[in-house]
Amino acid sequence: MVEIALRKLEFYAYHGVHDHEQANGNNFVVDLLVKGHYPKAVEQDDLLGTVNYEKLYAIVAEEMAVPSQLLEHVAGRIVQRISTEHHHVEQIRVTIAKLNPPLPGPCQASEVTVSWQKDAYIG
Repeated sequence: MVEIALRKLEFYAYHGVHDHEQANGNNFVVDLLVKGHYPKAVEQDDLLGTVNYEKLYAIVAEEMAVPSQLLEHVAGRIVQRISTEHHHVEQIRVTIAKLNPPLPGPCQASEVTVSWQKDAYIG
């Protein structure tokens, strides 16, 4: 099993249930982990035998650019696209953190994680 991770991807986006969140935006951090069997990449040093993380980044960036009320929905769209466009991926885990969410007290980040495994959601 090969794990491919993109950590601490930073985006400015317009996600939230409040009007001011959708109008003003906020800073977000995304962590992505995909797993699968990629013997061609391991044994033959061949990019075609794995998942290109530039393409993974592009999916995350495109979905982060679409305003949504819920981070769960954004993460779900990311999972759906990766699982649809990269058939050899067997597991996906996406965590999206909203930095300094609008709460009445100090909070560094609110965070949502969506996990997917072929044939079943796991979280």
